[in-house]
Amino acid sequence: MKKEICFIGVLLVIGAVLSGCSEQPSKEEYPELIAVKNWAYQLQNADPDVIAASGFELVVVDYSKDGSEERRYSSEEINRIKDSGIVPIAYISIGEAEDYRFYWQEGWRQNPPSWLGEENPEWEGNYAVKYWNEGWKDIILSYLDKIMEQGFSGVYLDKVDEFEYWSSPNNNGDVHLSEEEAARRMINLITDIANYCRGKSDSSFYIIPQNGERLINFDNSSLLDTISGWAVEDLFYDGTDPIPLNVTQVRTHYLDAVYAAGKPVFSVDYVDDGSGYSEGNKERIDDYYGKALNKGYIPYAAKSDRELDELNVIGGIQP
Repeated sequence: MKKEICFIGVLLVIGAVLSGCSEQPSKEEYPELIAVKNWAYQLQNADPDVIAASGFELVVVDYSKDGSEERRYSSEEINRIKDSGIVPIAYISIGEAEDYRFYWQEGWRQNPPSWLGEENPEWEGNYAVKYWNEGWKDIILSYLDKIMEQGFSGVYLDKVDEFEYWSSPNNNGDVHLSEEEAARRMINLITDIANYCRGKSDSSFYIIPQNGERLINFDNSSLLDTISGWAVEDLFYDGTDPIPLNVTQVRTHYLDAVYAAGKPVFSVDYVDDGSGYSEGNKERIDDYYGKALNKGYIPYAAKSDRELDELNVIGGIQP
């Protein structure tokens, strides 16, 4: 274990972003992602001015300060982030519906649309969706329109691992797909999103799925050709507890395929207990950074409360 971290300036991720079309864009079309060495992840109350002055190179935020349409960021605010040299990426859940979003209708609780499934018992207000359903796809496309109008450089696709829910014999939904079919339908959704966004904005619009990396096992190369990178939570640590090596290796098997394809892997582990960068907390953060950078991944040490309600700046380490 290295006690002092000086890795940030060492790693240069050489990412290649394919457009989803027949030809790969030139390096001049996606210089930002190639050069990214650090990133941040904040989903609540992100302040564009604080982000612009932060020194991070890529930041994932919600399209709104609190998830509501009323507090949606303006294009001017997103442009301030871009003008500072930071790549702004918008978070969007494509595998679950959230009852605080602009599209939610209260009547769905008593009379849900055909594509709406059960509430996630671990996340109140989040509901499984049949992500292959055209009704849900229409909602996602309208959501993406808002994100592109704001000027974001790409999207961060959460809940792509929902394919595991619909292929599980233990789910309480009315549909049980084979794992291969559930995965294929999610891959199709991701590629449809990429083609839609790149067709309306430009070919270098970034597509970064989070978790669900086992999709790669069912890929015929269309997914790897489409994505700009991959993001992963809880790879080396479950909160402040180390994850067994064999468990991590199952996941890195797929993530290494992303990295080998020339796409960056963004890692976030919730390892910072908030006690400051010293003693046991420092040792754990350093260990996480060392493991991630050793794999060639780009780490972000988030607070262990998982609130993602601040930019976690750690002097000399992050950014």
